[in-house]
Amino acid sequence: MIEYLHGRLEEIAPTYAIIDVAGIGYYVNISLFTFEQIKGKKDVKIFVHQIIREDSFSLYGFASKDEREVFRHLISVSGIGAATARLMLSSLTPDEVRTAVVTGDVQLIKSVKGIGLKTAQRIIVDLKDKLDKSSTEAVIVGGESSRSEAIEALVVLGFSRKTVEKAVAKVLSTNPQASVEYIIKEAFKYLT
Repeated sequence: MIEYLHGRLEEIAPTYAIIDVAGIGYYVNISLFTFEQIKGKKDVKIFVHQIIREDSFSLYGFASKDEREVFRHLISVSGIGAATARLMLSSLTPDEVRTAVVTGDVQLIKSVKGIGLKTAQRIIVDLKDKLDKSSTEAVIVGGESSRSEAIEALVVLGFSRKTVEKAVAKVLSTNPQASVEYIIKEAFKYLT
């Protein structure tokens, strides 16, 4: 089983990436979330989920282990295939999926193209116990100095410390090694 691919990003589009690993080009299906995380980079590390069927071999790639974990939970739900799970992770962040499931937010899940009421309810029922919100908040954050610098900068800009800490934790859960600038830029999405 392939855990991850680490190599040169040869080609990228919103739905796929081609990664050269030791002279072999791997075609990897990706979500828009992963696309945003890796576009513009030359060297990438993609966490992989492989699906092998008698007529196909597909790789699905993710910028973080957390996104891959959410993907794996989604495809474990009856009626949710890899394409639908990838579409969900293109419309919602892994944290948004997890929060929607834990809080029972049927409307948010239903807002994803192709997901109806019954499917949204099934996702919530099947995954509520598996995706508890505490696992999102317990993500270990790297780059403690980047984290604290970003928090201080956002507090100086007038946001409350508690709100800022939650926003920064969300950003770091998807990109633990993010720079201060990146953290601040992404945190604004949760603060405004």
